[in-house]
Amino acid sequence: MQYKPHDYQQYAINYILEHPIAAVILGMGLGKTSITLTAIEQLMYDSFEVSKVLVVAPLRVARNTWSDEIHKWEHLKHLRYSIVLGTAADRKKALAADADIYVINRENLQWLVEQSGVPFDFDMVVLDELSSFKNWNSKRFKAFMKVRPKVKRVIGLTGTPSSNGLMDLFAEFKCLDMGERLGRFISQYRVNYFVPDQMNGQIVYSYRLRKGAEEQIYDKISDITISMKALDHLKMPELISNEYPVYMSEAEEELYSNMAEDLFLPLKGGEVTAANAAALSGKLMQMANGAVYSDDGDEIQIHDQKLDALEDLIEAANGKPVMVAYWFKHDLARIMRRLSERKIPFEKLDSEESIRKWNRGELPVALIHPASAGHGLNLQAGGNMLIWFGLTWSLELYQQTVARLWRQGQSAETVVVQHIITAGTIDEQVMKVLESKDRTQSALINAVKAEIRRSAGRRKSE
Repeated sequence: MQYKPHDYQQYAINYILEHPIAAVILGMGLGKTSITLTAIEQLMYDSFEVSKVLVVAPLRVARNTWSDEIHKWEHLKHLRYSIVLGTAADRKKALAADADIYVINRENLQWLVEQSGVPFDFDMVVLDELSSFKNWNSKRFKAFMKVRPKVKRVIGLTGTPSSNGLMDLFAEFKCLDMGERLGRFISQYRVNYFVPDQMNGQIVYSYRLRKGAEEQIYDKISDITISMKALDHLKMPELISNEYPVYMSEAEEELYSNMAEDLFLPLKGGEVTAANAAALSGKLMQMANGAVYSDDGDEIQIHDQKLDALEDLIEAANGKPVMVAYWFKHDLARIMRRLSERKIPFEKLDSEESIRKWNRGELPVALIHPASAGHGLNLQAGGNMLIWFGLTWSLELYQQTVARLWRQGQSAETVVVQHIITAGTIDEQVMKVLESKDRTQSALINAVKAEIRRSAGRRKSE
């Protein structure tokens, strides 16, 4: 296909060309891969500024997305690429191949830097999903920082730069500028922009922003950051988000309340214990979904309210394909049992063949886990309805899962997202947290949003 970039895409390409260090925050469906590859092609074959590029991406994206985009567009077909996956021997062979672009999954970055024995001689690195480098204690972050000074150009791509708040930005931007803007040390970043929030003696459990710190952070990173929302630049389908409440019986509510108050629940199938607040959160989320793991790892049924609601929603879809997001393994097991009993055809979306079947419209029900539904999967051709059977605290996983259907290329005029919420449970809190995190996320994106029209006007007047 001939590549005819939209104005916003050309703006982003130029931004990458003009900024050796750049955080490119692109909303889902805006074509960040083709934008970046176009910039790489020009840097490599027009200006000769780079000769060897490393792309670090999530596994599925590393396996398929970058190579698919190279094959898709006429102007990119001459780019030579090597996919660095598989066994250690396979990866070494791929690194030895004569290529322009080497694509590796993020889990193997530490191996590449510390164990492969291959010289790290890439003059440009693309971190596809910069948000996966938000943990300054992670092995991948520490490995990358060892070789960061060797790299001339670093581009960070993401749609969700601060899914858990602005504390995430420290490590992400240190990958880009080695600490020039937000500081070299996390302690320095905290002191400058945050104050302790929840504490127990000298132990700090959480931090909150200092007054005016949000604007200061945005100002610090604005010179290397471009941000665009899909809604600003694409004709997106309408997104309809609903909550579908279900209600436990009095006996079921009592079990839930006892667990919440006592952190312990004796049941016929075994005892359920929560050692701390985090463990209790997980147990309560399980119970809200309808089952819980005992201390021995056995699945104990609590209620079928969500299963009944799911069955009703599938029936109401009247034969249209439905995608169902689950969280716990017992969610999957119980959903599969119920669908099998009702003779409703379904498949778990966990292979290339199942994804192809969904996109061909051959699956009435597709079951998907948010952790495997994330970055780079195009599922919009298969349907326009998503049902959240069980929620996640992760804004990033939540948004990425919704974006599998609500994205460019969705032929339906609306995408409907149904959340099955068990009333009076932690489900309600999770929904509120996701909404509040999204407000923080949107504030960052708006603060550094690219004003394409204004910039274009300035260029014309110069």
